[in-house]
Amino acid sequence: RVDEWTDVDRKRVMNDIITTMFNKKFMEELFKPQELYSKKALRTVYDRLAHASIMRLNQASMDKLYDLMTMAFKYQVLLCPRPKDILLVTFNHLDAIKDFIRDSPGILNQVDETFRQLIETYSCLSAGEFQLIRQTLLIFFQDMHIRVSIFLKDKVQNSNGRFVLPISGPVPWGTEVPGLIRIFNHNGDEVKRTEFTTDGNYVTPQREGSFDLYGDRVLKLGTNMYSVSRPVETHMSGSSKNLASHAKENIVPNPLAKEELNFLARLLGGLEIKEPGGSETGFRLNLFTTDEEEEYA
Repeated sequence: RVDEWTDVDRKRVMNDIITTMFNKKFMEELFKPQELYSKKALRTVYDRLAHASIMRLNQASMDKLYDLMTMAFKYQVLLCPRPKDILLVTFNHLDAIKDFIRDSPGILNQVDETFRQLIETYSCLSAGEFQLIRQTLLIFFQDMHIRVSIFLKDKVQNSNGRFVLPISGPVPWGTEVPGLIRIFNHNGDEVKRTEFTTDGNYVTPQREGSFDLYGDRVLKLGTNMYSVSRPVETHMSGSSKNLASHAKENIVPNPLAKEELNFLARLLGGLEIKEPGGSETGFRLNLFTTDEEEEYA
């Protein structure tokens, strides 16, 4: 169990997983233009990465961890103020990872190289291209409505698993606070203004988040959601409170599933999966208090 681990064990597990995740060959394959993975293919990658160290998760714990990861990412993509902010969310992820490995310069260089690849690949994209990426990701997650306790507690998720959109807070960078309609003539001259009231308390953002290797991202999405200060405060509208969900799992087989899994086998084939050797028996990580709770989950 986790309480039997030493600080050395924890650091070793973290370093092993991050080293595997940012393996140069693995990153090169991920950055190649390709179709979006299926859910089964994504789960395969996730399982291999999670077991890239001496840590071992049983099936129930792995399922819970995967559900938490996917729903947290869906939440972050859904609440991005503007499509381009997906990059800032990703940079928040990388900043947190770099903090874990700040004493391991070799691994830190791997993460920084991935950061540079992200900037090189995505910094030149238009707003429309970022919107297409965001839309594609949301379509991928649209049938997933798994309830997460921390989201329910913070009232950013309804009991049916759907997220609640905020009606207050900063507007996207480069936009204006709602409340004014301008009407222009055919020459582009403003001829009329009409003001209206809004239910939300919107404010102008103080500055844009930094897209540099080191900088203030401003956006809190993608930071530690278990911190005392929550990234987003959300207020539910009446319609959101009454919304019911009856989503069904798509049971139509994916004809590309076999090809995707074969590709993943090749992609991950070169990655070293740590196996306990000699007297090492590895560590079993249990996300539940008792084995009975594990079986029930």
